[in-house]
Amino acid sequence: MKEHAIRLTYGQDLKKEIESYCISNKIQSACIVTCVGCVYDCHLRLADGVTKKKFDNHYEIVSLTGTIANGQSHLHISCSDINGACIGGHLLEETHINTTAELVLMELEDFNFSRSFDSNTGYDELVIKHK
Repeated sequence: MKEHAIRLTYGQDLKKEIESYCISNKIQSACIVTCVGCVYDCHLRLADGVTKKKFDNHYEIVSLTGTIANGQSHLHISCSDINGACIGGHLLEETHINTTAELVLMELEDFNFSRSFDSNTGYDELVIKHK
């Protein structure tokens, strides 16, 4: 395993930057270890797997978790608002960093992650192969 630390700044797209970092650094298989920071325009796909919603406010990142396979991510985020109420779901592009985001990624060098369409779910799902 190999660790990577990234700091994102104002205006950057959280999902795009994670995927871009992995592509630029030739990371085939990775997971999110931790992420703290804040975002605005939090764009999520909700639990029904269809509904997409943009939350136009400022939020603290409470958690970010997921996997990255050859630059394709599957990420879930939880964020809290000014009252401490949380929103969460599948992270989509157009979720922008407000002040900062501090991320730690773990490159999983013993695995080959890829994604393949699964007719049972209707999504490209993670395929895990041990090297």
